[in-house]
Amino acid sequence: MPKTQNSAVMKWLFIFAFIVAFLVVFGGFVRLTRSGLSIVEWNPISGAMPPIGQQAWEEEFAKYQQTPEYQLINTGMTLNEYEFIFYMEWFHRNIARLAGLFYAIPLFYFLFKKSIPFKEFGIYFVMGILFISQAVAGWIMVASGLVDRPAVSHFNLTIHLLLALTLFSLAIWTALGHKYGFPDSRKKNGWSLPSKLSLISLIVLFIQITYGGFTAGLKAGHVSGTWPLMLGSLIPPNLFASWVNIFESPQTIVFIHRWFGWLGIILVPVVFYIVKKQNYPTDIQNGMKWLIGVVALQITLGILTILSYVNIVIALIHQANAILLLGLALYFIHRFRALDTK
Repeated sequence: MPKTQNSAVMKWLFIFAFIVAFLVVFGGFVRLTRSGLSIVEWNPISGAMPPIGQQAWEEEFAKYQQTPEYQLINTGMTLNEYEFIFYMEWFHRNIARLAGLFYAIPLFYFLFKKSIPFKEFGIYFVMGILFISQAVAGWIMVASGLVDRPAVSHFNLTIHLLLALTLFSLAIWTALGHKYGFPDSRKKNGWSLPSKLSLISLIVLFIQITYGGFTAGLKAGHVSGTWPLMLGSLIPPNLFASWVNIFESPQTIVFIHRWFGWLGIILVPVVFYIVKKQNYPTDIQNGMKWLIGVVALQITLGILTILSYVNIVIALIHQANAILLLGLALYFIHRFRALDTK
C-alpha cells in the first residue's frame, strides 16, 4: 500500500468510488428495464455517439431485431420503444467512459506533480486494470445474452459486478489510507477480535452480494413473492438435492440470498458490544450504531423487494444500500487495523 498521504488524492478516490457505485446502481436499473441487450456491438470509441438520423436508427434497430430478446420477448416493439432502451444502455456505457477518464486524467496529473510518487504507483495501476477488466467482463456478459437466449449468463453478470465492487473497495481503502494513514507493514501485530469479526462480516457481505448477482442474473427474485414463506414453505423441498443447485437453481439461489444475510444481523451487534465494552473511540462506537441501522435497513429493503415482486425503486435502493454497507465494512476494518498496529 502507499505511504504518502495527500488530501487531494483522497478526495479524488472518494469521488471515483462514488462514481463506480453509481455505475453499479445504474447498471441495476438498466437490467431491470431490460435495456442491457439493446446495443449488440461493443464499440469503445465510435459507440460514444448514438445513431444520428432515421436511417441510422433503423439500422441499429434491425441489428437488435436479430437477437433472442427481440424475437422471444419484445416482438412487435416499435422504433420509439427501442430508442428508450437503447439510450438507457448508451448512457450506462458513456458514464463508464467518463468514469475511465475521471480516473486516468487525475492519476497522470498526480503522478506528474509527484503527489503520487511513482514507487507507489502499483496500487493505482491495479485499480486501472480492474476498471478495464470489469468493462471487458461487462461486454462478455452482454454477449452471452445475444446468442441463443434472451438473458445474460448469471455467472458473467456476477463477475462483472464483483470486479466493479472490488474496484470500489480498493478505491475506498486507499482513500481511507490517505485520510487516516497507511498501516506500517513492518509491524506484525495480531488481529483484535473486532478486526476479525469485521473481516468475517465483510466476507459474509461479499458472499451475499455474489448471491445477489446470481439472483439478479436468473431473475430469481420473482420465484416467490411471499416472506418468510417461500413457495408456501419456510424451507421448500429439494433445494439442496444436488450441489449444483447452489450455483444453478433459481429457487436454491434466492433461498440462500434470503437468509444468508441474517448473519450480519448477528455479527454486527456482537462487534458493537465488544467495542462498547472495551471503550473504543467515540467515533467508532457511534459509527457502529449507524452500521446496525444500515444492516437493519438492508434486511427490510430485501423483504420489501420480495413482497413488491421486485419493484424497481425498492430493488435499486436495496442495491445502493448494499454498496453503502460495503463501504462501512471497509471503514471499520481499516479503523480497527489502525488501532491494532499502534
